[in-house]
Amino acid sequence: MHNIKAVALNLHDHNVYDGKLHKQMERYTRFKHNLKRKDGKLDTNNYDLNNEFVNEYFKKTDGILAFSYTIGGIRMIREILDKEFLDFKPKKLFDFVFKDDIYYCDHHQSHAVYAFFNSGFEKSDILAIDGIGAKFRCIFVDKDENIKDLSKELPLGWLWNQMSKLTGFGSLGASKLMGLVGYGAFNQYYYDVFETIISGDIREKNYDIHKLINIAKYGKENLAYTLQQFTIDKIREHIYPLKTCENLCIAGGVAYNGYMNEEFLNQYENVYIPPAVGDEGQAIGVYQHANANINNDIHKSKTFGGQEYDFPGFIYADYEKIAKEIANGKIVGWFQDKSESGNRALGNRSILADPRRKDIKDVINKTIKMREDFRPFAPAVLEEHYQEYFDTRLTSPFMSRICKVKSDKVPGITHVDGTARIQTVNRKFNQKFYDIIKAFYKETGIPMLLNTSFNCQEPIVETPAQALDTFKKTAIDILVINDKVIYK
Repeated sequence: MHNIKAVALNLHDHNVYDGKLHKQMERYTRFKHNLKRKDGKLDTNNYDLNNEFVNEYFKKTDGILAFSYTIGGIRMIREILDKEFLDFKPKKLFDFVFKDDIYYCDHHQSHAVYAFFNSGFEKSDILAIDGIGAKFRCIFVDKDENIKDLSKELPLGWLWNQMSKLTGFGSLGASKLMGLVGYGAFNQYYYDVFETIISGDIREKNYDIHKLINIAKYGKENLAYTLQQFTIDKIREHIYPLKTCENLCIAGGVAYNGYMNEEFLNQYENVYIPPAVGDEGQAIGVYQHANANINNDIHKSKTFGGQEYDFPGFIYADYEKIAKEIANGKIVGWFQDKSESGNRALGNRSILADPRRKDIKDVINKTIKMREDFRPFAPAVLEEHYQEYFDTRLTSPFMSRICKVKSDKVPGITHVDGTARIQTVNRKFNQKFYDIIKAFYKETGIPMLLNTSFNCQEPIVETPAQALDTFKKTAIDILVINDKVIYK
């Protein structure tokens, strides 16, 4: 067996993986997407490569280095290793280049393999779609592993990226724009403009799309709603005819679009979206791709792939007591074991609150998250109860789909359009998280908690020290680190 270490240096969200430990660089540099801020905005031209990641993975590697192929990433790798790389366009999922102990595959192959290998499917269609930084922006892989480049026909990630910048949310702010979807209505003017943008050669000519769109007249909310409908229509037009089996895996940054993911349940029997679905999970896919070809081994990564920390103390967590505190209005910072891979808090780096509170969204947005007031929060619901409260067919363990809320008992997690981005939790997946939700269920009769990422504008906390810092500077009332409890 060959030792493999995988490195993903993208335009953003650098990360590394060695088959056991997944490290997302932003968790250590404390710069969101590993990009420093300049004049209050993310500086996409600022890359900090003088850190432990470079030293550990480039200078001390014994074995094979594996990389994802992106224009920006290859440039950075060349700077470090002083090596040239060959350009190539893969036609099959497992096409690769291997030279001088350097292995690399295409960026979107890495996304696709990560989703497929973790799905457990024997055969699957795969959609890998994102917005910036890669040669391909959208590929479709059929069950026989043939790659179809859909970048020209389906530049949805690019379109979301452009609209995000146009509306003032920045090039990596598509999730904020998505938060406005529930506030808007369909607008034919916007729809026609989107058709014009993606059907012509505007992208190639770098046309100033600001000239095409009158946001002041028709509003950001209506733009967001119409863009979401446009996205679903194009998926139906371009992806559904390519279907080759009943299983679908989705990866790439656009796979954070929960409305889109739920739509696929109308076409496919089974849909899988992994937890680190964007570029923050690239290194996992790179490792899996290299490991399959070099070691002939199918490697399945773990959801909780970060480091584990010990935190000294003497007060032990009483789950029933903590659940009662939440039911009485307290907000809890929840830090457990290894951190999640990806950008979703799945129960190890979470902020927890009572979903029954009508005001809880405003409270957390204003006093903890320090973000826009229109952005909603997700429910983490016991798996055996999810269909009592949410109108969806399949479980959603990684908070990847948005569906209708069936109950008026949980206004704190219900968006203005009556939807929620749900996470279903079973005890085998995460025992501690399941048990705290179960304790809240016992206390209130509601089998869920509001769950949002443990951070305040900065990246999700990684270490106990970072958790303590965020606890101190925000309105979080109680901090639980493993089995230790700290009160303000």
